Amino acid sequence: MTANETGNLAVATELVRNVPGPNKPGRAFSKRAIAIIAILAACATLAIASGVHSRLKAETKLRESARASAIPYVDVVSPKASTDADEIALPGSTSAFNDTPIYARTSGYVKHWYVDIGAHVKKGQLLAAIETPELDQQLQQARADLENAEANLQLATTTAARWQHLLETDSVSHQETDQAVSDLHSKKALVNSGKANVERLEQLQAFEHITAPFDGVVTARNTDIGALVQAGDNSGPKELFHISAIQTLRVYVAVPEIYAAFVKNGEQAKLTLDALQGETLTGTVVRNADAIDATSRTLNVEVDVPNPTGRLLPGAYAFVHLRVPPHPGSVSIPSNALLFRSEGLRVGVVRNGHVELTPIAIGQDYGSTVEVISGLSGRDTVIVNPSDSLANGAAVQLVARNGVGGRP
Repeated sequence: MTANETGNLAVATELVRNVPGPNKPGRAFSKRAIAIIAILAACATLAIASGVHSRLKAETKLRESARASAIPYVDVVSPKASTDADEIALPGSTSAFNDTPIYARTSGYVKHWYVDIGAHVKKGQLLAAIETPELDQQLQQARADLENAEANLQLATTTAARWQHLLETDSVSHQETDQAVSDLHSKKALVNSGKANVERLEQLQAFEHITAPFDGVVTARNTDIGALVQAGDNSGPKELFHISAIQTLRVYVAVPEIYAAFVKNGEQAKLTLDALQGETLTGTVVRNADAIDATSRTLNVEVDVPNPTGRLLPGAYAFVHLRVPPHPGSVSIPSNALLFRSEGLRVGVVRNGHVELTPIAIGQDYGSTVEVISGLSGRDTVIVNPSDSLANGAAVQLVARNGVGGRP
């Protein structure tokens, strides 16, 4: 009760005490005093009622404020429609278009080598020379045997012709003539065998000169002057040189199965390398395995990259950027909007001030955002950073954005 209300009540009480009664014959009761008493009583009653009403109004407002503050605020976004083709970056490794170890085809000693690592060579260029004294002696012996066989063939030819001429006059028997002709054919076979042996040894002797099989760069030299070279030994031949053709590089990349249908031979692909910051190279998808690897569930794809200046090195780590068209009707949302529940993947959608946990299907994962191929549309309002305790049907308020929403 306020001070004014207390004062009015005291005045009314004093006036009541002064009203004349049967025991107060000396005091006169006036109509004016009665009117004042009535007015003061009415004022006191009105003041009391007003105080009670203000308290009830304050309590109601407090309860409404507490109820409103109990409803959580959520931050929301609208899904964005996927209209343009997206890009995926897949790791790969560069390799030379041709990469060949060079071995000796004949046994001997290294007489001289002419190129070292890093040397750019042309097809047919001499790399090293090998001394083969044993092979040289074998070739001389084979040539001598061939000359002997040719001499015997000449004699057998003359003999067979003479016996056939004598047979016409019946001077010799058919048996003797047939033997002479058979000896001729045998001598011819020996000559052919000798020629083949000589040619074989000459081919081996030609391998004394080791040449480059194609244009490339020498990436390894594993021999030196005087080193023993044994071709075809039990321990396996020793690699003398290693040559790589780097005018064009191959990049092999494993494309996940979900993207395999988007890989088309002949399409352009961009490449970036950590060693070439800020530069983007262009390659061509030339072929793919046309089969999914059962172990990794990926498609092996080859991308060829021109390298005329030799700046790119085989074995470098690279990223291949492939264009992937979006699914029809798909939208993208932030990754932090996803809810992983036991019943499956969900997102919180605000509808009529309440939460609906909506199941969705994910297409491509871009890291900070994901593609949703079903379950959402561009008109939905999706909660970002939802709490794990977010329940279906819970009332929520939207955080104000651009003057619209709940809490500023």
